[in-house]
Amino acid sequence: MRSKLIWFNVGLRGIMETGIVAAFGYWGYYYGSSTAMKLILCAGVPLIGFGFWGAVDFRKAGRISEPLRLIQELFISGLAAFALYSAGQHALGWTLGITSVVHHALVYLLGQTLLKN
Repeated sequence: MRSKLIWFNVGLRGIMETGIVAAFGYWGYYYGSSTAMKLILCAGVPLIGFGFWGAVDFRKAGRISEPLRLIQELFISGLAAFALYSAGQHALGWTLGITSVVHHALVYLLGQTLLKN
């Protein structure tokens, strides 16, 4: 049963990360003023979001590295959920936010961590 929950959570993380990329892209497209700006924002906003996610390595922060990573991930997924919500996709915004919270809760309930060695 535990291994099934672990694999479920891996899938949930994939859905969450795909949702974050899609949310940032949708937000950029929604708020772009011209076709060119829509395309630039649609590609650029997800790149900035994941650039921030990947640029910071908390492993050197010692015992606070895991809480810092959790805060970072919740901030990024929360921002993506808010982006969807502000672009008129209220149900999808709530769904992404809830998916993120469930995923992160399962990580710790299953005895795992966000940062792997």
